Amino acid sequence: MGRRRDPDLYRAPFPLYTVRVHHDTGLVITAGGGGASKTGIKNGVHFLRLERIGGQVCASLAHSLDTETRATMSLALGGDVIAAGQDASCQILRFKEETGKPDIKQEHKTQGKGGASEQGPRKRRVGGSQPAAGEGDGVNETQNSTTQISVEKLGEVQSDFSDDGLQKSVRFSGDLSFLVTGGADGYIRVWEYPAMKKKLDFKAHDGEIEDLDISPYNKQVVSVGRDFACCVWKNDQLALGLHWNENMPSIPDKMYRYQACRQAHYISLFGKVEDNREALRLYTVQIPHKRDRKPPPCYITKWDGRSFLPLLTQPCGSEVISCLAVSDSGTFLGLGTVTGSVAIYISFSLQKLYYVEEAHGIVVTDLAFVPETQHGREIVGDKEAAMLSVAVDSRCKLHVLPNRSE
Repeated sequence: MGRRRDPDLYRAPFPLYTVRVHHDTGLVITAGGGGASKTGIKNGVHFLRLERIGGQVCASLAHSLDTETRATMSLALGGDVIAAGQDASCQILRFKEETGKPDIKQEHKTQGKGGASEQGPRKRRVGGSQPAAGEGDGVNETQNSTTQISVEKLGEVQSDFSDDGLQKSVRFSGDLSFLVTGGADGYIRVWEYPAMKKKLDFKAHDGEIEDLDISPYNKQVVSVGRDFACCVWKNDQLALGLHWNENMPSIPDKMYRYQACRQAHYISLFGKVEDNREALRLYTVQIPHKRDRKPPPCYITKWDGRSFLPLLTQPCGSEVISCLAVSDSGTFLGLGTVTGSVAIYISFSLQKLYYVEEAHGIVVTDLAFVPETQHGREIVGDKEAAMLSVAVDSRCKLHVLPNRSE
């Protein structure tokens, strides 16, 4: 563990603020941009395909969506639907993969200088294998079948009414019956999906909402804000406020704040416990409210997701945490920092398993684990897990956790 500059998996022509991986197809969806300022920096959503070629994981751009003057700052996936936070609005987009009919062509090889054969760009052969020497009497039958991605806009709602006009977080419910948005105005708004009819609209925090999440059974919403509060909501009623330091009397209430993944922020995410399907865990990150010359450590807290009692709190270094991700099974936690470092922890004991110092040159804005599906396992190979990180430096990087038995 330590400083090692891994090669970029992908580099976008604009700053990246968010990344998600589609569970079924393995498509990586990452977005960002330069905003409305006339700097020449574009705004867009990029769709990437991951492949393992020669033992290396590679990414190729499958589709690019121009979002004109608006950068995408937050993003959620619900099946093939994207909820994208752009300025004060939440755009609802649907993407679709379409495979054209195979275009069977016959290519006649010609002899160039020195007897070498000359032909057009190499195409994939039907069946995926190369022809034997002399096969087909100089005729090479190829198949040109490309999968294209189309994106359509389904709707748009205003999800923030602050002067800054910034939706900071969005989540789909597990059953896709609603989605929740939180913004700079401190309000939580719940929208019926797919109608996008506003169901609830209430003041949750004094100041910006940094992040929010929905419990797997849609019973509660957890939100964190810049007002030092972490709240559990049932509909629009406050069920309880969480206090991570109640068993740590040496830490005053306003020495730390819950933070989220856009600047120096906290994130709360529910995770299922691998050995107990009925158990739920909530993970939060706390960062110092003030910057000191000798910075105190940040902390991760694991909570019981039903009683909301703190189960374990561990320090996680003095680098300010900017974002948090949880793997599909809830086994691993990913952390990104303001200084560009990336770490992976095991959720059970909150022990650090992986760390790269300054993997990015600037703040890590978002993280996403590769799904634990067949396609995901093909990408991960014999490793335990893989996680993507994006940052303001426009880079998307892949972090692979070696098997602990190794």
